[in-house]
Amino acid sequence: MDFSCEISEDVVLRAVRELDAEALAAAFQANRSHLAPWEPVRPEKFYTVAGQQEVVERRRAELYAGTALPMVLARNDTIVGLLTLSSIVRGAFQNAHVGYWISHAFQGAGLMTAALGAAVTIAKADLGLHRLEAATLVHNTASQRVLEKNGFEAYGTARAYLDIAGQWQDHRMYQRII
Repeated sequence: MDFSCEISEDVVLRAVRELDAEALAAAFQANRSHLAPWEPVRPEKFYTVAGQQEVVERRRAELYAGTALPMVLARNDTIVGLLTLSSIVRGAFQNAHVGYWISHAFQGAGLMTAALGAAVTIAKADLGLHRLEAATLVHNTASQRVLEKNGFEAYGTARAYLDIAGQWQDHRMYQRII
């Protein structure tokens, strides 16, 4: 699935492309300290073009298998964020998990809120999903606002849910029926 959805006058949401590895490596390098408290500890190779090429290849394979929709927020040739619908389950569930981040330089501009709104539409209209779920660190109020502005509701707390920043941390769980 290749598409492009305008999020602002100069930022588009689109499926990750094979040629994105260099721009992704640059985005992760530029945002490394900004993302560190919110993500798993990454090996050094992750921040390289070769490391991102491996990630892109895995994500594109998931895209073709129908188990994920990895997307980037792109401003010309620069990646300013990621938004992925992952762990897509069909059958009676019709569910996906939502994960995202935005570059420090673009925080607070409403781009991720708009991108998530577009992703909800894609999940329903193009993927035929029924439910989306997301998890945020309990103290990540900015991410929780993005979810709530898009109609997600909190439904509980998962103790020691993910290994983030080298520590198993509690997460607030969100869902949206679409």
